[in-house]
Amino acid sequence: MGAGRHGHAYLGLGLVAIITGGASGLGLATTERLVEKGASVVLLDLPSSDGEVQAKKLGKNCAFAPADVTSEKDVQAALTLAKEKFGRVDVAVNCAGIAVAVKTYNLKKNQAHTLEDFQRVLNVNLLGTFNVIRLVAGVMGQNEPDQGGQRGVIINTASVAAFEGQVGQAAYSASKGGIVGMTLPIARDLSSMGIRVITIAPGLFDTPLLNSLPEKVRNFLASQVPFPRRLGDPADYGHLVQSIIENPFINGEVIRLDGAIRLQP
Repeated sequence: MGAGRHGHAYLGLGLVAIITGGASGLGLATTERLVEKGASVVLLDLPSSDGEVQAKKLGKNCAFAPADVTSEKDVQAALTLAKEKFGRVDVAVNCAGIAVAVKTYNLKKNQAHTLEDFQRVLNVNLLGTFNVIRLVAGVMGQNEPDQGGQRGVIINTASVAAFEGQVGQAAYSASKGGIVGMTLPIARDLSSMGIRVITIAPGLFDTPLLNSLPEKVRNFLASQVPFPRRLGDPADYGHLVQSIIENPFINGEVIRLDGAIRLQP
């Protein structure tokens, strides 16, 4: 890991990152930014994603690993690819995630939220994030520590819904709340290895998830953000990832990235 006077990890010095959900939205913007700054990136996403196309676009410093984050075998294969192609892994960014919008109980339809939907969201968002963390920690542990003793940085993605979940977000909020809740204990678990663990909680971002909404709804959502009065740009997320990598004292924290929005019921 490239080290500055206080153990800063400078992106230009050949950092290697693995980014889940890297084929679109926040993950793709982060991949683009890190590659542009001189890092090598393994873009991990589903076999059905645009990962192969995006990795080719970004050139020799980007490789695609088709993988499901809930699969130990898939994630191990992606980490093996990173080591074979780029030598090691310094940074992991967990952006893979799904959402459903279902009420706990729908009285009109006389229908309860299905356990299958609830479980699926928890599996991908929470278990998938933990699966990547626990496996990448072993790979980072083999790194030579920098001057500050750092061997790696793990950055997770929660959501402001972890704190102010909306109607229909029980499963999504539970999954993101779980990521918030495990950030500090994992940072403590991995501190003796010199690995930092941080979570970003984005607000309303202009991602494929929101792109499916009508423009009128998107404009309304943008108007709810105090300042700047717009939806978050995935590049804003990528910028924060870079800042976290470069600042060695940020650890065990959840950072809201939301233009000061607080979701109302």
